[in-house]
Amino acid sequence: MKFKGVTLNARTAVYLCLAVAFLIPLGMDPDGYLLRIVSMVVLFAAMAQAWNIVGGLANQLSLGHAAFFGLGAYTSTLLFIRQGISPWAGMLAGGVVAAVAMLLLSIPLFRLRGHYFALATLAFAEVLKIIAIHFADLTEGPTGITIPYGEPSFANFQFESNTSYYVVIVALFAVVSLIFWKLSTGAMGFRLRAIRENEQAAEVSGIDTYRIKLGTSMVSAFTMGMCGTVYAQFTYFFDPESIFSMTGISVRVALICIIGGMGRLWGPLIGACILIPLDEIAVNTMSDVAGLGPFVTSVILIAAIIYEPRGLISAWERLRRRAQKKHAAQSGQAAGAV
Repeated sequence: MKFKGVTLNARTAVYLCLAVAFLIPLGMDPDGYLLRIVSMVVLFAAMAQAWNIVGGLANQLSLGHAAFFGLGAYTSTLLFIRQGISPWAGMLAGGVVAAVAMLLLSIPLFRLRGHYFALATLAFAEVLKIIAIHFADLTEGPTGITIPYGEPSFANFQFESNTSYYVVIVALFAVVSLIFWKLSTGAMGFRLRAIRENEQAAEVSGIDTYRIKLGTSMVSAFTMGMCGTVYAQFTYFFDPESIFSMTGISVRVALICIIGGMGRLWGPLIGACILIPLDEIAVNTMSDVAGLGPFVTSVILIAAIIYEPRGLISAWERLRRRAQKKHAAQSGQAAGAV
């Protein structure tokens, strides 16, 4: 039985995963380290899902999504501190600012392809980081911004325990994933797949490739800006080096998708469940030797990408097909013996 192209089993799996996600905090310390790490895993999964919209569906390898992440964080935080506007409204404003930035950036950017596009997006994020560092009157400069802790309330996006933040982060991941699923399974998804396979052929067939890629990229930037707001409210502090970080944000979310599976709904979550804990373990156990933790993590990631460049989901599907063929062959042999 199907519902709009999704089997009942798949829909049931989605509901079960969400139920398990919301039940996870019940067995953890509300203010403990473990719940905070789990929250960061889900948050980076949401960020990677936002990147997956442009990187996985539109096949535009962006290395500058930290730009939209930082714009979302700065917009909502400055509106909250200086104008008293709720971070919830600031989250939408941050998403709009990020989407407008992508709109302006797309005018020269979409003429580039492949690694030229990736380098251009990377340069954009670096430019924004330099601006944030030097315009201290607006952004507080390199010292960063600390969000003042006031009365815990839903309106102020401030809660007494990490459990409430975790619930918000899971809801954010669900919303971004729903947007990704709607795009990938609708008419837009078919056009994006045509563009990914052969952009020139898609144009000949009547697809407005520029408009499709622009719309998809703006949606990706908007959702990434929302993630920036949630990150800022969750950590209470950020600076230009961290919020516009190439390795910490842009490259990390791309790697999460690549490891889990680009263009796949569950790819970002699977990749985040592997990469974020791996980074945390490396930092805590190998910090005595400078650079050893990142080196070991990089070796593991390179090995995973070489072994299965299409992601762990594809590896799992390949193993499952082999098991099914083996089972079918054994069943055929048993039937022939009878």
